[in-house]
Amino acid sequence: MEGLFWLIMIVVMAIIEIITLGLTTIWFAGGALVAFIASLLGASTLMQWILFCIVSFILLIFTRPFAMKYLNHDKTRTNAESLIGREAIVIETIDNLKSEGVASVAGQEWTARAVDDTIIAKDTVVEIVEIKGVKLIVKVKEQK
Repeated sequence: MEGLFWLIMIVVMAIIEIITLGLTTIWFAGGALVAFIASLLGASTLMQWILFCIVSFILLIFTRPFAMKYLNHDKTRTNAESLIGREAIVIETIDNLKSEGVASVAGQEWTARAVDDTIIAKDTVVEIVEIKGVKLIVKVKEQK
């Protein structure tokens, strides 16, 4: 009966992972698989739960960062997120103290603020480092 519980747990965790694609529940499915194998080998219920917890924790802590880095690196950024790292041109001087500044990127005008509170002159090429609400957070583009 314990084996059936672990099989159901594996299936449920796998289904949740397929639906969410968050690379979180798959590690618990791995822990449930180890607990299932332990149940087949006659391990006690307590030992099965201990194995489930330890294996799930180890998989989550040690393999999730690797998986996130190498499996999600090709995700397509959408909308405003795709602007991060791109160049923009300042079309109205950026002065955080005065709450002024506009930059143009891909033909669109955005309210812009400097990342480090420096004043950035008109016609300066900047790099978009972040987007907060409807404002571009920029820094002066380093010359190569």
